[in-house]
Amino acid sequence: MSTVTAPRTQSPAPARPRTRLDWRLRFAVLSLIWGFSFLLIKVGTEGYAPFQVTLGRLIFGTAVLAAAMAVKRERLPRGARVWGHMAVAAFFLNALPFSLFAYSELTIPSTLAGICNATSPLWGMALSLVALSEDRPTRVRFAGLGLGFLGVLTVLGAWQGFHGLDATGTAMALLASLSYPIGWIYVRRNLAGTGNSHLSMTGAQLLLATVQLAVVTPLFTSLPGHFSLVPLLAIAALGALGTGLAVLIQYGLVAEVGPTTAQMVTYFIPVIATAAGVAILGESLRWTTPVGAVVVLAGAALTQLRRGA
Repeated sequence: MSTVTAPRTQSPAPARPRTRLDWRLRFAVLSLIWGFSFLLIKVGTEGYAPFQVTLGRLIFGTAVLAAAMAVKRERLPRGARVWGHMAVAAFFLNALPFSLFAYSELTIPSTLAGICNATSPLWGMALSLVALSEDRPTRVRFAGLGLGFLGVLTVLGAWQGFHGLDATGTAMALLASLSYPIGWIYVRRNLAGTGNSHLSMTGAQLLLATVQLAVVTPLFTSLPGHFSLVPLLAIAALGALGTGLAVLIQYGLVAEVGPTTAQMVTYFIPVIATAAGVAILGESLRWTTPVGAVVVLAGAALTQLRRGA
């Protein structure tokens, strides 16, 4: 790094930088928040319908983003075209996967839902082969794709005929994981270079997802007869922490250490989700679940390798 010698002049003392929590601690906090999200979903569905859980999650998450935008004096994006594309992104990145995970956990353990979430990088690479011509895969990444899906079959116990697993719930969790890369590819192709900040775009995206769920929820659910406190607190934590605060932490990490390091949080989520589900909810754990999860994570890690990395 080059330096420039300047003449000695009297200048005011530089302002002391703000004390900021070390990025490793924020990384750990983000891992814990997202890892416990699947437990919170399970608890929320014990008192409320899945669409109600998702709507509550989005309301609390949007409130956190709105407060952050007010503090930083950020404005919502402008332009009908941008808002139209963001509505599609909100559906695939928030409304659809959040709802599918909530419905899936009616019939499958939160541990399995957390492991299914780890398949997103696998789906992402498979889709990028078709949708992103500039994203050329290598042999190592192809091997990772095959290894990852072998891990999925191990988790599901395919050679045992998927005995003991609810096929519909598992399929919903896998579809939720597929929805994320669809949304990110759509954003990459249609919303790159809009000139708006990440905070502004995400705040608008969550607002649109909230509107989508506010329209859909009354059509498929009715008001609960009574409001269960513990599930309601779980939904509030899921939204305020798992959707609102987590997004703020994630963008801070990306800005400080880069997206490659920040996205490694994906590999800690199923570990924490499994530990929380077994220790707190008393969910059973077959040997195929942790073994398959390790294989899934190894495959997902290989799919993220790039030439010259």
